Amino acid sequence: MTKLEKIGADLERARVKQAEWTRRVKNLEIRYREEENSMIHSMVHAANLTPEQLARIIELAAKGEVGVYPAQADESEFCDEEEETNEE
Repeated sequence: MTKLEKIGADLERARVKQAEWTRRVKNLEIRYREEENSMIHSMVHAANLTPEQLARIIELAAKGEVGVYPAQADESEFCDEEEETNEE
C-alpha cells in the first residue's frame, strides 16, 4: 500500500466516523429538545396555569419582570395609578 492509498483509507474512515457523529449529535439534540419540552410541560401543568396566564408570565419575563405573577403585576399597576392620583 502506498502512502497516498493509506492517507485515502484514513480519510474514508474519518468521513464515516464524521457521518456517525453527525447522526449522533442530531439524535442527541432531538432527545434534549424533547426532554426540555417535557420538563416545561410538567412545570406548567404543576402550576395549573391557563394558556393566557402562561403567555402573561412569558411577556413579563421578556420585560425583565421575572418572578412577578400576573395578579401581582396587575396589583402593582393599580397601586402605581393610585399613588399618582393621590399625589395630584
